[in-house]
Amino acid sequence: MNATTSNIKEIVKERYGQAALRVTTGGSSCCGASSACGTDVDPITSNLYDEKQKQGLPQEAILASLGCGNPTALAQLKPGEVVLDLGSGGGIDVLLSARRVGPTGKAFGLDMTDEMLALARENQKKSGIENVEFLKGEIESIPLPDNTVDVIISNCVINLSADKDKVLKEAFRVLKPGGRFAVSDVVTRGEMLPEIRAKVLLWVGCIAGALEENDYLARLTAAGFTDVELEPTRVYNLEDARAFLSGQGIDVDAIAPQVDGKFFSAFVRATKPATKPCCAPGCCS
Repeated sequence: MNATTSNIKEIVKERYGQAALRVTTGGSSCCGASSACGTDVDPITSNLYDEKQKQGLPQEAILASLGCGNPTALAQLKPGEVVLDLGSGGGIDVLLSARRVGPTGKAFGLDMTDEMLALARENQKKSGIENVEFLKGEIESIPLPDNTVDVIISNCVINLSADKDKVLKEAFRVLKPGGRFAVSDVVTRGEMLPEIRAKVLLWVGCIAGALEENDYLARLTAAGFTDVELEPTRVYNLEDARAFLSGQGIDVDAIAPQVDGKFFSAFVRATKPATKPCCAPGCCS
């Protein structure tokens, strides 16, 4: 089915709510609608966290991970910082961030799905990690004041928004001057043919609205960010595409070669410029 701007939010809510319920009833979540869903061979969600990171976290937090990367390992979080995870899901990246920033810091998680918020709060309780707060809301309208966050992370969520420019502007707003945008997301390399992208929508999961890599960087710049850069972390090859497409009523042999290497997970970095120092005579008086 083709997701439109008007219904994509409800589609995402429903899918992530179902994923949370699967975890709470003893199953596993999955990123997309592929035949690999619920197995350890999903090309997007598998093997993102090492055993040391997972140690001490509730199994439900690990099973509920719907990400495409590990922003907490790449964001260079420092003790005492305030971190916000956009689309925090079952809470794994929030809990990992809270560990990194320590008791003098804080990690917020923002999610619009009641089932995921309930699961995340239960995971926080089980973990015993206290410097965490989960907020209900949408990433297009972040319920925090201006200039309150040191680092924004996100794990394969911004691509699902129907209004990415608004998300990036909101991220810029809540970051402190000098704050960092450090997210994992799925992007495309070069433009996809419309008919291919339409078929890809059947197996997207995490990449329904994936931006082209140069477009992503341009939008960040337009939102006011500087030092924008994008680092590929996992390129999806022909065999990955076959796994995504299998069982979806699609001619796998015809379509898979055309998406080979065209989608990849990336770590996207940017900075909100620091406030310029006062230098004119009398301006600080």
